[in-house]
Amino acid sequence: MHPLGKHLAQAGYSVLGIRLFGHATQPNDMIRARWQDWFASVEDGWHLLKCTCDQVFLLGLSMGGVLSLAFASQFPVSGLVIMATPHHMPKDPRLAFIKIISLFMPYIHKGKDIWMDQEAYQQRVCYPVDPTRAYAELQSLLTFMQAGLPRISCPTMLIYSKDDPVIRKEDNHLETIFAQIGSQVKQTLWIENSGHVITRDLQRHVVFEACTQFIEKVLN
Repeated sequence: MHPLGKHLAQAGYSVLGIRLFGHATQPNDMIRARWQDWFASVEDGWHLLKCTCDQVFLLGLSMGGVLSLAFASQFPVSGLVIMATPHHMPKDPRLAFIKIISLFMPYIHKGKDIWMDQEAYQQRVCYPVDPTRAYAELQSLLTFMQAGLPRISCPTMLIYSKDDPVIRKEDNHLETIFAQIGSQVKQTLWIENSGHVITRDLQRHVVFEACTQFIEKVLN
């Protein structure tokens, strides 16, 4: 179980960690994945939880946060916690041609990750390459998410790291999402000394506690 999920389970909550289509198998599977497949994975998980729980919260990191926002614009959820979540893609002229590029260059080698907790970094599990087609699907997913932000009405918490090299503070992802969501109850938290994967890096316990307190506050 993911450390955040384990923390929430120990606090007494029912937890479901969703494995998105094309993830945790092999990179070839990601090539044939479309953003609608990822969205359907979230919908499946939501239905499973709705069968046993009165209220469902979505917590998502990075693209998981994008999916959580997109889903909350279409389905009723009790609350959202999005972490290290992009609002938009970086400015890169290659993105306009990424589907064509993916036909000739199916994979891009990952760069070096920046982690503050080296012990946690050694324990990470991920694909050794990024499927190029996935960038095109993420771009389409972001467009869908952006259009739905004003329709989100549930309480929402946004958690980001000032030291994230992927979702950089200067690119104003947090501020833009915060301004565009329709939620009346929304709050933010900036942490430091963590890279992009804030649920596993050095300040993960700060993130865990913030998530727990937010859920408790909404429920009470």
